[in-house]
Amino acid sequence: DSFLFHDTVENNIRMGNTAADRSQVEQAAENAGIHDVIMSLSKGYDTVIEERDAYLSGGEKQRLAIARVFLRDTPIVILDEATAYADAENESKIQQAFASLAKNKTVLIIAHRLKTVEKANQILVMDNGELTGIGTHEMLLADCGQYAQLVAANERRDRWTIKRDGKGRIK
Repeated sequence: DSFLFHDTVENNIRMGNTAADRSQVEQAAENAGIHDVIMSLSKGYDTVIEERDAYLSGGEKQRLAIARVFLRDTPIVILDEATAYADAENESKIQQAFASLAKNKTVLIIAHRLKTVEKANQILVMDNGELTGIGTHEMLLADCGQYAQLVAANERRDRWTIKRDGKGRIK
C-alpha cells in the first residue's frame, strides 16, 4: 500500500529527500508520471492530500510514492506488489516509471502480475518458499513448468469474458 500523509503533495514527495528543492520534487514527479495529475489539482504541489478535490486514485497514490523513490535516489530499490491495485492505465504509467527508475540501480520486484516482471534481467520463481526457477522470461517459459503454467493462466485470465445464453442467463 502507498501511504500518504495529510500534508501537501510537495511534502509527501519530499519525504524521499527533505533537502530537495521544488525543482527536484517536480522532476521526481515527472519521472514517476504523476506531474500532470498534480498540476490538475486545485493548488498543484501545494494541494493538501485528501482535502477538498484532492483525492487521488490508488494508482495515482502509487505514482506519488514512486516519486519519493526517485527523489531518494538509492542504489537499491525493493518494490513489493507495486502494481497490485493499479488499473490498466496506472499500471502502464507505473511500468514506465519503473523502467526509468531501474537505470543504474538494483531493483528487486516482488510481484504476482507477470507484466510487472517479464522484462526483468532475471526472474526468480518461488513456490512455498522454495526456488523453482531462475532466468529470463523466455528461458523460464522453456525450462520452468511452473512459470509456463503461470503465464498460461495469466493469458486465460486476460481472455475471460462473461456471456449470456439465449435466455439472458449468464454462462
